[in-house]
Amino acid sequence: MRSYKAPNYVVAINMSTILKGMLIFVAGFLSIFSITGILTSLNPEYRITSNSLNQAASNVKGEALYKILALENRSFNQILTEEEQDLPNLSSLLFQVATNVSFEDPRSFLGRELPGFSIFDGDILVAGEGTDFTNMPIESVPPPEALEAENEAPLKNVENLKESDQKSGDVAPPLSTGNKKTVHLYFTHTRESYLPYLEGVTNPDSAMHSEVNVTKVGDMVKRNLEGLGIGTTIDKTDVIANLNNKGLDYWAAYQESRPLVQAAMTSNKDLLYLVDIHRDSQRRAITTGTINGKSYAKLAFVVGEEHPNYEQNLKVATELHKLLEANYKGISRGVIAKKGSGTNGKFNQDLSSNAMLLEFGGVDNTFEELERSAQAFAEVFADYYWQAEKVNHTPVTPASSQ
Repeated sequence: MRSYKAPNYVVAINMSTILKGMLIFVAGFLSIFSITGILTSLNPEYRITSNSLNQAASNVKGEALYKILALENRSFNQILTEEEQDLPNLSSLLFQVATNVSFEDPRSFLGRELPGFSIFDGDILVAGEGTDFTNMPIESVPPPEALEAENEAPLKNVENLKESDQKSGDVAPPLSTGNKKTVHLYFTHTRESYLPYLEGVTNPDSAMHSEVNVTKVGDMVKRNLEGLGIGTTIDKTDVIANLNNKGLDYWAAYQESRPLVQAAMTSNKDLLYLVDIHRDSQRRAITTGTINGKSYAKLAFVVGEEHPNYEQNLKVATELHKLLEANYKGISRGVIAKKGSGTNGKFNQDLSSNAMLLEFGGVDNTFEELERSAQAFAEVFADYYWQAEKVNHTPVTPASSQ
């Protein structure tokens, strides 16, 4: 009988490989603790937060995410053209997320370098006729001396202004809100005025006045809305005077107007729409249009994106823009969105899903032009208002005959 000898196996252990693996593990472990320690020791303004991640993600276009989904589910490609099916450039995408710089938008190269650049920046959500990145509404900041009473400019061309405050005809509208006041007008930048009425003032940023200003435009809008059966309240509190009395900067204007709006909403449960009336700092060529041979001050809607009501506010502004364009072609400059550092981002529009900020003309417009625009806006808004009442099945009160 032959004996069987089991084979011999030799296992070689490379200690240098084990040591390298252990060193890599320890180094990685220490790196995690080191990075965590650095991040937690940073000042709050430099830490990575959910908000900063959200801002980075907001720079990724929806089309890019859609194309990524299409890689997993080919049915998504059915609505994309061959050109659209191409994947986005990964290096450009990562660079944009990391730096907020887009090669398709030259403004992004300047946004972080120029102080206050975001005041003049924004996104065009709905473009009006002739509106582009070079002529969007400007929320300029007046020099401090322009807000001091002793430096207030003498008035001119104001002889006939009181006539515009008088009520229009006595014809009763077909529909009425009755005793209900459903629209509230107010003015965050109360003293925004117009150069044709300020003696010796040529700087658009200095077009400020405590008496002749956008509140007169509010009077026009109120009169026209009420003439169409829509009960309207108006708050002409001098927000800028309140800022001066409290020693607050001009930037705090929305913070100061907010309690006024909240008080109006608390005292009147019938309020449905909030309208903050402003005046743009752009010049006449941008803010004026001719319709049927008459000059009008153009309108622009500004929507703050940093609040939950953003989409509903955008919907209201977009619908009104479309109606304005259908009835007064060229009168609306479109719907502009604002967000980010250096701007308010809310404009008190988070208080209501039917809140809007409306720019009436620019520094060079006259009250005759503004009156035409106020009437045009009131007519279009009334159409929108009564249609919304029908959709919501809200009872309206027929106007009593006179």
